[in-house]
Amino acid sequence: MTDAHLLADLINRSAARNADAIALTYGKQSISYGAMQQAIAGFVGGLLSLGLQRGERVAIYLEKRPETVVASFGATAAGCVFVPLNPLLKAEQVAYIMRDCNVRALVTSSERLALLEPILPACHDLRHVVVTNAEALPAAGGPLAWLRWNDLLQAGTQSGHRVIDSDMAAILYTSGSTGKPKGVVLSHRNMVAGAKSVASYLENTADDTLLAALPLSFDAGFSQLTTAFTVGARVVLLNYLLPRDVLKALASERVTGLTAVPPLYIQLSELEWPAGIASHLRYFANTGGRMPRQTLTALRTRLPGSKPFLMYGLTEAFRSTYLPPDEVDRRPDSIGKAIPNAEILVLRDDGSACATNEPGELVHRGALVGMGYWNDHEKTAERYKPLPASTPGRDAGLVLPEIAVFSGDTVRIDEQGFLYFIGRRDEMMKTSGYRVSPTEVEEVLYATRLIGECVAFGVDHPALGQAIQVIATPAGNGDLDTTALLAECRRRMPAYMVPASVMVQPGPLPRNANGKIDRKALASDFLANASVAGGKTISEIGSTGDDSR
Repeated sequence: MTDAHLLADLINRSAARNADAIALTYGKQSISYGAMQQAIAGFVGGLLSLGLQRGERVAIYLEKRPETVVASFGATAAGCVFVPLNPLLKAEQVAYIMRDCNVRALVTSSERLALLEPILPACHDLRHVVVTNAEALPAAGGPLAWLRWNDLLQAGTQSGHRVIDSDMAAILYTSGSTGKPKGVVLSHRNMVAGAKSVASYLENTADDTLLAALPLSFDAGFSQLTTAFTVGARVVLLNYLLPRDVLKALASERVTGLTAVPPLYIQLSELEWPAGIASHLRYFANTGGRMPRQTLTALRTRLPGSKPFLMYGLTEAFRSTYLPPDEVDRRPDSIGKAIPNAEILVLRDDGSACATNEPGELVHRGALVGMGYWNDHEKTAERYKPLPASTPGRDAGLVLPEIAVFSGDTVRIDEQGFLYFIGRRDEMMKTSGYRVSPTEVEEVLYATRLIGECVAFGVDHPALGQAIQVIATPAGNGDLDTTALLAECRRRMPAYMVPASVMVQPGPLPRNANGKIDRKALASDFLANASVAGGKTISEIGSTGDDSR
């Protein structure tokens, strides 16, 4: 059996090994690898019968369900490119993405179609709309052809367009909290190499059951599918409303692997867990930001036999580092070392390598580096750059440049080669002449155990340059004593790091489309309210009124 090179090969190889093994569970429905392979073949035949050409884009606007998975892998098997749209997006956001990447076909549900119909005429390249669970379709007419999902899959099987592993497979759109979202283009090679790498260090096997709790439009969310399918494991699709639903699924489905973002782990750590989860949850993995140490401690107390994997990644290169579980006690604040088949560099602005513990930019090179941002030369040039000629492994005789991802994240590397996240360059706060990472401040705030969730950001200040503003929620169902919180901050932090003000609001804090706390939106709202308040100082706007040092 040949190795997997294209995305759909992951399912084909697992079906060849054991066609009856369960690939997906959705509610009470289970689908085998053999049935998945057949459904994908039907979807390929359906797309080709519509005349879709190699590289054309297929948008998928669905919650997590079997059709979402079939359409994603089926689009690439046909030689097309899938564009997963976060189900939380509104119609105008969906329209922007479909126009931006010239979507030719859309897969959605009858319920979601009702929201989209007004914006579809503005999607100039859209020609085909495939609707799941549709009893009736809109009247024919105009440029759009309407099809039922089941009818599409009955069009007959055909071989997809010839593609190779460096061809496009997907365009994943970032959350776009500071403007229009950017479409990160990923190749088959990017996605397959990433799946193999992650499955190797998580030690996944066909006996695993992974819970897909994150959005499939999020690279770490879709990775639950590719990682599982690489080894023939089972994936449970979960569209949860409350964190408690996640715990119920962990227990009822006997999940062995959970990957989530810190805000969800913070909420899970505060709940009562059903008995028995610790007996089968082999690992829990964190991505999308640093997990507060207090939260990590709480999870490890509940799950003494589960391995914690602390990971760092970015959509532009899928996944970059992980901290092995046996290193967590020694360096719980580290993001680890490069994952298999990737190299991570820490570089100065001039491209030279940073010294030990010197802050610099994290740069990722290797097979997981994406293909740039769709149709955006300027932003692509900012993030995807040629490696300096002095980079180890780049001998002078190599004439063509190698493109790497310059993350925009500031990190440091210690004497043993372990990396530590400091902060986003565009989020660093400059206060009293010091550069302060908001995650540093937030880590201390979580350690006090006086808050539920928090964000820190800088606000312009005439004397300090920037003052540190915090928005926090109470812990549990109690109140937040901001005086006590600031007193703890003064005890635990140098004076320049102590927040000037803490504004309290009910939880949970707002999330972006990927489930992360939306720091930029909270900061923007705060500044907008400050403007409306007529230029009051942050201590007058914040609920504490305490800016003492």
